[in-house]
Amino acid sequence: METPTPSRLKSARKAAGLTQQQLGMALGMEPNTASARMNQYEKGKHAPDFLTMKRIAKELDVPVAYFYCEEDVLAKLICELGKLSLEDQNSILGIVLSKK
Repeated sequence: METPTPSRLKSARKAAGLTQQQLGMALGMEPNTASARMNQYEKGKHAPDFLTMKRIAKELDVPVAYFYCEEDVLAKLICELGKLSLEDQNSILGIVLSKK
């Protein structure tokens, strides 16, 4: 199975309204190489290391786990849960745990 990271990276970048170059530059890449590097990540030719993915996740305002989750529904849940306050996350966790 292919890693979900490239397609998730592309969709999160587009949802944030950024070009590949803009995202790369926001991460501190040189303007003349930023687009090419981000393109390689989105095409799956190269994979960013975990610390780079954390920085990308922060820039795109999504949890880093979103990029690694194989299941689409779970990935969507991770994104939505990441938008909630810690208090709301804990409330939902309590509900889920009580269903067991």
